Amino acid sequence: MTTALIHGYSDYEVFAFAQGYTHGHVENWHQHPHIQLIHTLTGVMRVETAEGIWICPPGRGLWIPAGKQHALHVSGQGNIRGVWIEANTHLDLATHCSVVNISALLRELICAALEINNKIEPNSRNERLLQLILDEVRLLPSLAFHLPEAQSPALIQLCRKIRDNLAFDWKLEHAATITAMSSKTLSRRFQKELNMNFAQWIRQAKLLQAMTELSLHKPILHIALDLGYDSPSAFSAMFKRETAMTPSEYMSQFQANG
Repeated sequence: MTTALIHGYSDYEVFAFAQGYTHGHVENWHQHPHIQLIHTLTGVMRVETAEGIWICPPGRGLWIPAGKQHALHVSGQGNIRGVWIEANTHLDLATHCSVVNISALLRELICAALEINNKIEPNSRNERLLQLILDEVRLLPSLAFHLPEAQSPALIQLCRKIRDNLAFDWKLEHAATITAMSSKTLSRRFQKELNMNFAQWIRQAKLLQAMTELSLHKPILHIALDLGYDSPSAFSAMFKRETAMTPSEYMSQFQANG
């Protein structure tokens, strides 16, 4: 379920919007004619494309190019703001999905743009505000909250099996047996299709699942065990190594954003 879409004046090349989602909300495969920047205030957005999966925690942003087929899943109570951008007039903007950092300035610009409800006059304050948003989105730094998707049927099936059983102690040799490949061949295929080695991909899959579970306030002990770690400290060490934050620091950061 979603709340009513709220947006600023839409007859312009960029305009702001806001919407709310209940936990578990799903949008099946679809696309938009505009570029979409989603800024999550609360909840976690999981977006899937043919190229992979992106996890966007609270306080961050999700960049989705125009015409990109994607599906969306919301964990927790999702409250979002964002902007739509006319793609044809801004060919210099990024053409791939990414999770991005949202600056304090861009956050406030989006809030202000939501209040615009009149025609945009040339050289007006409102036009300068919206043009500044376009300047800011060109500088968005990408974050490594992405899990690439395999391309071949054998690896697609294996990756899905791994994601469904993250607590299992996955070894390259065991996975090679499942796919009827040699360990060397599987290792080479992983690197070629996913641009990650086998162990890196599994670690990233666990990290993104942990980010979603933490957003739902699941106990760290339970998350650690569900992901196959022997102890919360082992899980926390991995999480801090990959994100530069402990799980508790991560939680407190986006709770503040909410």
